[in-house]
Amino acid sequence: MTAIGARFERVIREIDRTLDHPLDMDLLADKAAYSRFHFQRQFSALLGVGVADYQRLMRLNRAGHQLAFRPEQPVTDIAYEAAYQNLESFSRAFKRAFGQSPTAFRKRPDWTTWHLTYDPLLYLKGQFMPGKTLDPETIRISLFPETLVAALEHRGPQTGLTASAQQFIAWRRAYGLPPSRHATFNILYDDPKATPPEDFRFDFCCSVSAPVPDNGYGMVTKTIPGGRCAVIRHSGFLDFAEAAIRSLYRDWLPESGEELRDFPLFVQRLNFYPDVPEHEAETDIFLPLK
Repeated sequence: MTAIGARFERVIREIDRTLDHPLDMDLLADKAAYSRFHFQRQFSALLGVGVADYQRLMRLNRAGHQLAFRPEQPVTDIAYEAAYQNLESFSRAFKRAFGQSPTAFRKRPDWTTWHLTYDPLLYLKGQFMPGKTLDPETIRISLFPETLVAALEHRGPQTGLTASAQQFIAWRRAYGLPPSRHATFNILYDDPKATPPEDFRFDFCCSVSAPVPDNGYGMVTKTIPGGRCAVIRHSGFLDFAEAAIRSLYRDWLPESGEELRDFPLFVQRLNFYPDVPEHEAETDIFLPLK
C-alpha cells in the first residue's frame, strides 16, 4: 500500500469507528497528514464523495441493514441512530440514496438499486482497506467438531447475497434459532475473483440438532465435517479478509507442510453488523486440513 493509501486507511477506519459522533475534521486531517483544506479535496478525489457524504452514506447503509434485518426495531429509532431528528428528513434522504422509502424498503428491499448505490463506494473503500497482512503467529490449528447445519444455498452473482441473507435470517427467526444458541456459518466454495458470477456458490448456515423439516424458505440439511483446521480470526467486513485468506494459501500452507482436506474454506460468524459496528464484527476463518 502507498503512503497515501495507508494514511487514508486510518481516516476511513476512524470515521467508521466514530460513526455515531460528529466529524472531527482536524483529527481526520491529522491522520491523513494533510492540512484540513487539502485533506477534504484529497478525500473527495480518492473516494468519489466528500467526507460528510461518506459518513452519511455509511449511516444510511447501517440503517438499511437495520430495516431489513431487524424488523422489530422502530423506524423512528433507526432514523435517530442515523443522525436524523425526524422521520420525514430520514425518509427523504433514504429514498434519495436507495430509491425507496424506509417503510417500502423494510417490506420489500430493492437490493439491486441498493448495490448500484453502495457497491462503487465499497470497492473504492476496499482499495484502502484490503485487510491486514496475515501474521503466522495468529494462526492456530484446531479440531473442528462435525456439525449438522441448516443451509440456504446461494447460487449466482454476489450481488444477490444480501437478499439470500435476508431470506436465511427470516427462516431462522420463524423457526426460533437465534445466533446466541445456534452458531452461524458460511461455506465459501469459490474464489469470487476467479469464478464467473453465474457460477458463484455460497451457503448461509446455522447449527441445528436435527434435520431440517420441509419449509418454504429453501433450507436444506448439510454437515460440516469434523477434522483439523487452520484458523484465523478476522475483524471487520469479511470482503476485506481476502488478503489474509490469500496469504494463508500462498505463504503459510507451503511453509507449514500441511495438506488440504477435500472441503471448502468456511467461516463462523461470531457477531454481526449492524448488531455491532462494522469494524467490530468478528469472524473465524477455517481452512480444512488432513
